[in-house]
Amino acid sequence: MKYAENILQTIGNTPLVKLNKLTKDIDALVLAKVETFNPGNSVKDRMAVKMIEDAEADGRLKPGGTIIEGTSGNTGMGLALGAIVKGYKLICVISDKQSKEKMDILRAVGARVVVCPTDVEPTDPRSYYSVSKRLAEETPNSWYVNQYDNLSNTAAHYEQTGPEIWEQTEGKVTHFVVGVGTGGTISGVAKYLKEHNPNVKIWGVDTYGSVFKKYHETGIFDENEIYSYVTEGIGEDILPKNVDFSLIDGFTKVTDKDAAVYTRKLALEEGIFVGNSAGAAIKGVLQLKEHFKPEDVVVVLFHDSGSRYVGKMFNDDWMRERGYLDDEITKAEDLIKDHSDKPLITVRTEELVSHAIDRLRKYKISQIPVVDVDGFVGSVDETDLFRSYIEDKDIADKPIKDVMGKPYPIVKSGTSVDEISKLFNKDNQAVLVELEEGRYHIITKHDIISSIK
Repeated sequence: MKYAENILQTIGNTPLVKLNKLTKDIDALVLAKVETFNPGNSVKDRMAVKMIEDAEADGRLKPGGTIIEGTSGNTGMGLALGAIVKGYKLICVISDKQSKEKMDILRAVGARVVVCPTDVEPTDPRSYYSVSKRLAEETPNSWYVNQYDNLSNTAAHYEQTGPEIWEQTEGKVTHFVVGVGTGGTISGVAKYLKEHNPNVKIWGVDTYGSVFKKYHETGIFDENEIYSYVTEGIGEDILPKNVDFSLIDGFTKVTDKDAAVYTRKLALEEGIFVGNSAGAAIKGVLQLKEHFKPEDVVVVLFHDSGSRYVGKMFNDDWMRERGYLDDEITKAEDLIKDHSDKPLITVRTEELVSHAIDRLRKYKISQIPVVDVDGFVGSVDETDLFRSYIEDKDIADKPIKDVMGKPYPIVKSGTSVDEISKLFNKDNQAVLVELEEGRYHIITKHDIISSIK
């Protein structure tokens, strides 16, 4: 009989899959190393188990101990599998930009999940780096993994992933392209491949908001490059010890939008349901296509499964909110289609100003049309209310008709966005659009700005 002694023995030997449609304009054979076939559905299973086994061997991790790690989710999953099989407890510290699916999966496999804010410096006590270290100091019989500087991370890919790629391509691989986060995958694979063929080119995929590309090209760690970004699993605001820049031939940066869009393209056009960093990786390959020749064999690594991004990149509402869906917005009805089902908030001429203020606060809006029995007769804007309040502190108890401005222009649902934009000025902060069945909706400057791609 053929079977694995436990789930950890199924890690590795993931397939290489030829890409066809997305790479049709590339004069080379492009193969994807699909790491979602690992039991924890990501490449991180490899290094997670390696780090545990090395820590066991040298006594850093003792029987019954607690494993503590800051993770974007995937390393946590690999550590969880190891902890379950080997009898350890696990605490995962994760940033709040990671998908809810990742957090739920970690909890499902027994990890305690601590969520930290994303938009803080690495040295901030609230950062997931700092919280991980603090928990390790406070928790008895614990081991802080530190995948960024733990060189067992790189070793796992030198011992496993690199040899697999070399054997699967029969040594014909010419380029390796991969998203870079902790740096273990790119450094371990690069070391192995270059030992066997120094001419193999290694390309890292970086994201905007990360320091890797500029540091590699100039040696300058530019803090001005550090800002919040959406793409998960790649890019850093630190320089992990696992990133061996001497082994990397170059970096290319991919935008958040392109990473998200190409994540979906991989599913729809190649049938490969993988995660956010895979979208960045394949877009990186496309950006590098002038570096490839017809006889080349390009291997791109896809880190994890699309199941961890169902609420993000694979959710139309999430994509649309960020302007990542290329919906054609040309007329009034396009601007409001995502919220046209919501009722129009109005205030009547004889209501008190305090009522309008309450509605502005309750619905988090800035403009309200004013109505009477004949229809729309005026408007109330938070800026005007503020100005009126400065002049008269008793304004809240006065009727709306005493402070209202001109009514908002009304347009048809088919009116072009260009025509609507011309109606906005310092005296007019909104436009009403007439829908079917006598319904109306409001268009604000925010709606116009949100339509800009």
